[in-house]
Amino acid sequence: MKVVSVVGNRPQFIKSAPLSVALRERGIEEIVLHTGQHYDRELSEIFFEELALEEPSYRLGIGALPRDEMLAAMQPGIEEALGREQPSWTLVFGDTNSTLAGALAATTRGVPLAHVEAGLRSGDLTMPEERNRTEVDRLATLLLCPDERSSATLAAEGVEGRREVVGDVMADASRRLAPIARQRSKILARLELEPARYVVATVHREANVAPGRLSRIVEGLNSLVERVIFPAHPRTRAALEGGGYRLESHVELIEPLGYLDFCALAAQARVIVTDSGGLQKEAYWYGVPCATLRPSTEWIDTVALGANRLVDDDPALLVEAVSRAELPAGLPTLYGDGFASERVATALYASAR
Repeated sequence: MKVVSVVGNRPQFIKSAPLSVALRERGIEEIVLHTGQHYDRELSEIFFEELALEEPSYRLGIGALPRDEMLAAMQPGIEEALGREQPSWTLVFGDTNSTLAGALAATTRGVPLAHVEAGLRSGDLTMPEERNRTEVDRLATLLLCPDERSSATLAAEGVEGRREVVGDVMADASRRLAPIARQRSKILARLELEPARYVVATVHREANVAPGRLSRIVEGLNSLVERVIFPAHPRTRAALEGGGYRLESHVELIEPLGYLDFCALAAQARVIVTDSGGLQKEAYWYGVPCATLRPSTEWIDTVALGANRLVDDDPALLVEAVSRAELPAGLPTLYGDGFASERVATALYASAR
């Protein structure tokens, strides 16, 4: 049995790494195709060293393009690889343009499609990610859901694929790799930081780098009283510089970090401020309160439990959320028990027989 896994950015490498191990242990051959949407050398190296993974068999090298151009550039290369490999499954992760391109290519080639993180919804169709995951779910043969809520959402939408609740493969990766990151990374010493005495901020979504929203987010960060470490996505840095925004001295704009350093930095922060879906979950697993720079989230359980607060682009709400951030006691385990990858491998194997 053979599976082609389509990945394109750092979160997808994180999600695919423990799954690659589980597939190998199940005797399933995996062919990894990297679209080139994002590449992190350190991320690749840690997975090779710690998990004995191989480099991708295919690299499309697409890079950053507008959404429609990116899809048009990716899909032919993925179709060609699927035609050459003739896999039992095409496996896609999450909600990126690489996810949708892989799903469209699999559908065109007639290869069964399995979607990891199926059924997630924020309800905000202005987000490209929301449109991507909704379309991918409608194309998928096997819907691999992180929780019962996601499965129920798919049932309510009348999505036709077979649903399996497997947990969250990102939880598998976080629990395996976070301790390694803390042991190896020297980022706190390099930045002269003390654990739980700083805020980590990330901003990367297209809506949040638009002038109006970015101006209000900058105002909120500037109004915080604590030291803020702000690893800047290239798109965000370009928007900040192009718009002439001024960050106060306590908001430290730094270059993007590799996986190990960022994991160690985020896991030891007092608060995380982000618009990233994945980082909202990681904050919960790290035991760090989160303030989310969005009006909605697909990870609504973190909000319902009081571990995450939606502040949108409101400066006053951001300041209040950060100043009062504290995790409630007795929080339950969310999104799986660390064995989602094994369940995914079992579901793929059973469904192909």
